[in-house]
Amino acid sequence: MNSPITDSLPALQSHLGPKSPLTMRTVSAEEAGQRIDNFLMRHFKTVPRSRIYRILRKGEVRVNRKRVDAEYRIQEGDELRLPPVRIDADAEPGRPSSSLLELLERCVIFQDRHLLVIDKPAGVAVHGGSGMSFGVIEALRASRPRETLELVHRLDRDTSGCLLIARDRSTLIALHSLIRNGGMHKTYLALVAGNWQLGTKRIDAPLATDNRQHGERHVRVAPAGKDSVSVFKPVQSFGSLATLMEVDIPTGRTHQIRVHASFAGHPLLGDDKYGDRERNADLKSHGLKRTFLHAQSVAFEWPDSGVPFHVSAPLPGELAGVLDAITPMKRKASPKGVRREKSSVKEARSPRSAKPRSSGSTAGRSKR
Repeated sequence: MNSPITDSLPALQSHLGPKSPLTMRTVSAEEAGQRIDNFLMRHFKTVPRSRIYRILRKGEVRVNRKRVDAEYRIQEGDELRLPPVRIDADAEPGRPSSSLLELLERCVIFQDRHLLVIDKPAGVAVHGGSGMSFGVIEALRASRPRETLELVHRLDRDTSGCLLIARDRSTLIALHSLIRNGGMHKTYLALVAGNWQLGTKRIDAPLATDNRQHGERHVRVAPAGKDSVSVFKPVQSFGSLATLMEVDIPTGRTHQIRVHASFAGHPLLGDDKYGDRERNADLKSHGLKRTFLHAQSVAFEWPDSGVPFHVSAPLPGELAGVLDAITPMKRKASPKGVRREKSSVKEARSPRSAKPRSSGSTAGRSKR
């Protein structure tokens, strides 16, 4: 006599589908330089992102017989052990909605045969996972199936602004090398809580990203963390309520600006993880519905030619509206030694133009 459990096994096994075979492979020169998590997601195309990170955490993936974390960059000649992974029977990839595809195509602010830059909308993840089947990279690959598209860097789901996507492996490798060597300059606009009185402030505080709270990644300042540097520059003061900041990040760690701002005692407004609930509630009444963080610009020199590249994205309307809402409020004078950058504020709050504000649109095309 079969039990209810044994009776259900055939249906359960049918739903789970087969396991992939154990695979050993050597990293080629073309594959070198990418993060191991990105490599695994391309290798196990129908396996959920959460499962990829689980097999990494459990040490089932080995590089040269050793465990590695998700941020490890594979090198030419590395020997990879890729474990058997269960492939769900219903895990065949679908297709992003036409509305998402159309939105992202409208958000393209620069492209040539090597590089694509979009002004990423807030609320759209750069990759699928965490409740979203498709992110920017999956949607772009679906709309451009003949291209080899790879994320050059990442932005949080709530963060808007400049996002770079390489259109070939050589460009990806070159830009990753720039990032590692501090040759890529990324500038953000952030609204922080309180009246910033520190002037231009360089925060050099290492960050640890291996601490998880309630299943979500939580980043903290820790002596044993990775080197992380953010340079905060006040742009406009809104009295005791808030200060608009320009932030340059020579390094690009997960949640870096958010954690460094909180570490300085001026958390980003709208940030529900590292922010201040009471101050967030104050700004919500003025229309702030997400973290006030916008990737305003990216600049670098192409490694092979030295030709400068620069691209920028204006502050989106919903954030500009928050600044408009709090502008009439009484402001305190800027602290001594702090210069208000009026031209920066004007550019930051300008409406979206039909053409990108990019001095690199010509330089990018002529780099090779």
